[in-house]
Amino acid sequence: MPAPLRRWLRGIAAVLAVLAAALLLLRLWPHAALRDRIPLSTVVLDRHGAVLRITLASDAQLRLWTPLDQLPQPLIDAVLLHEDQHFFRHPGVNAVALLRAAVTTASGGPTLGASTITMQLARLLQQRNTRSIGGKLAQIGDALWLEARYSKREILEAYLNAAPYGGNLQGVGAAARLYFGKAPRELDLAQTLALAVLPQAPGTRTPRGVEGDSLRAARLRLFARWRAAHPESAAQAALVERPLRFARATPPFEAPHFTTLVLRERAETEQHTTLDLRLQKLLERRLKSHLAVTSREGVNNASVLLLDTRDMGVRAWLGSANFFDARIEGQVDGLLARRSPGSTLKPLLYALAIDQGLIHPLTVLKDAPSYFGPYAPENNDGSFLGPITAHDALIRSRNVPAVQLAARLQSPTLYRFLKNAGVALPKSERHYGLALTLGGGEVSPVELAQLYAMLANRGVFKPLQITANAAVADAPRLLSEEASFMVMDILRDNPRPDEVLWRPSRNRITPAWKTGTSWGFRDAWTAGVIGPYVLVVWMGNFDGRANPALVGLHTAAPLFFDLADALRTADPDMAEPIFSNPPRLAKVQVCAASGDLPNVDCPQRATTWFIPGVSPIKLSEVHRRVRVDTRTGRIACADAPESVVSEAVYEYWPSDLMRLFAQAGIPRRKPPVAGDCRSASPASAVRPPQIVSPIAGVSYVLRPAELGVKTLPLQAHADAATRALYWFADGAYLGSSAPGVAFAYAPSHAGRVQLTVSDERGGSDARALIVRLGE
Repeated sequence: MPAPLRRWLRGIAAVLAVLAAALLLLRLWPHAALRDRIPLSTVVLDRHGAVLRITLASDAQLRLWTPLDQLPQPLIDAVLLHEDQHFFRHPGVNAVALLRAAVTTASGGPTLGASTITMQLARLLQQRNTRSIGGKLAQIGDALWLEARYSKREILEAYLNAAPYGGNLQGVGAAARLYFGKAPRELDLAQTLALAVLPQAPGTRTPRGVEGDSLRAARLRLFARWRAAHPESAAQAALVERPLRFARATPPFEAPHFTTLVLRERAETEQHTTLDLRLQKLLERRLKSHLAVTSREGVNNASVLLLDTRDMGVRAWLGSANFFDARIEGQVDGLLARRSPGSTLKPLLYALAIDQGLIHPLTVLKDAPSYFGPYAPENNDGSFLGPITAHDALIRSRNVPAVQLAARLQSPTLYRFLKNAGVALPKSERHYGLALTLGGGEVSPVELAQLYAMLANRGVFKPLQITANAAVADAPRLLSEEASFMVMDILRDNPRPDEVLWRPSRNRITPAWKTGTSWGFRDAWTAGVIGPYVLVVWMGNFDGRANPALVGLHTAAPLFFDLADALRTADPDMAEPIFSNPPRLAKVQVCAASGDLPNVDCPQRATTWFIPGVSPIKLSEVHRRVRVDTRTGRIACADAPESVVSEAVYEYWPSDLMRLFAQAGIPRRKPPVAGDCRSASPASAVRPPQIVSPIAGVSYVLRPAELGVKTLPLQAHADAATRALYWFADGAYLGSSAPGVAFAYAPSHAGRVQLTVSDERGGSDARALIVRLGE
């Protein structure tokens, strides 16, 4: 080879090497992604992918980004077939097509398109006027620059997300949703071909109910070419050749309060939320129907929150009755507003009282005039019922027993518990005092829903979730499983206000619910759990106006059950989440009158839940069998003839409770007074029990790992007339056993434990148990 030729070839090779290195450097040099150069809209989706809301991009365009790997291959192939068959083979400019178009135009022929996809993207990005020669040359330069810096896939992806589809609609993602109500991957072939040809002439081909002649002709021409490349598509000819009916829809604006919250808190361009649009619309319809009735009483507004306790996802969010109604200040989000919750916090108070060993469900409380310094709470009906079980006091929402329990709470108090649960009480505990129990604080429906979800989730507090796959924080336990279970069990006994029987479904779902009414009739509440959902209803006026109709039981509860009925009708297979029984939960038989362990003379007994070693329980002393002298009506003396003595069981209530019975109009037979006896009454013939195990004076050695696990036998001998023995450890009830039968006790800590055993008559024995730790 001649030397000059070799030098020339080496020079060409050097130039090519420099060009290759320059291109490689351009490609590798850090530069912004094409996606970052295109302003994007934000789309908010429900949990099933339905569009809730689409916002405008910063340039006032509707443009949704869809990654290339999420676009269907037929759509990509159709766009390339129609716009740029040689896209993957040219450097950004198709020189042959440009030359052909120039010759045709110069000779007076029809204008031919010669812009590649890269050139079209360059024009969209730079917003150039390409009708002039200078503009076209600049477009070519921009296209070559794009090809030097980005891959073909990146360029194709950007074009598909920026292509014009008429008006301010750009990109296949937004076009598919607003023209067909679908995601791009859900399009059929006819719709796919329509989106492939629309960007070529969006101004003249934009449909208005049915495709025009220009769009239809272009679509059918593309289909002819498509069939040549894809012979199997001939089977879809009837679908494609039918006139295509579609028009641009108004961008959706569903669940406006919820989507506003999502857009305010999240920055992603595609927001996948936990909301269920089907349930949202269902509750919106039922609320509208319900308010048509309550409006006659001046009740025109409400807020409703539906929360799924399984993942804490919001399923429906109704911030007001109508977002667009200025008369009710509809754009205010009532679910975030802080209002007096009335009595809706009482279930949490009772759960705390159970955990702190103050009550079990059948503990007898006092509903009587009470004073706590200058504070004297009253019941809503202005009356007092006297002795009442904790179960009935909660269901009947008695204020005085609730305040009495609140005054006895130690750690945490109700205030500290609410703060631990994220309730943003703005004032100090001293400011609220005991009135916090009755709604003297401020709680939002969102906070209340989280509290009731905690009860449903067996005492574990979890924040609600508005977006899917959001990071979940650690879930602290604020209540025991046992206390949460017991309170939920009580709330399920709360009867419906409309007296309609709640027909159990296949899975026997019964709502657990509670009402609340704020002072001055400004807020009516009902909150509760139905199956897997927490439902919170608030009714009132955003400006705080009072209305005598705003009573939780009469206004909010009917709406609550209307919505609950609608939910179960929509999902007949709705089921309660499955939980195992709380590990420490047990049942015990108590005397119905006192809530304590029944003695031998208790005439009526009931069964209740309790936590061994925690729940307060002792032997009942209310019922006593008394020998009465029929001549005097007094207690018979020891030397009274048997012919004039009869036995009867009387109730011995403390004097304050006897007064309450009298005030409540509940008659109680007074026990007889002692007789004028010269000799003492005979001692009981029944011997008290005697502990035989554990052995007195003996220390029991356990390894640390055996505490709370290894059991020691507790056993006592008793009189033949004794039917049951009740065991206590340091005053806390453990359980019962038959005389002579061992009771298994697992000490939870080392040290001295005072064991006590009692029979039904009050006879008892005590013994110290010493537990030491060994190797």
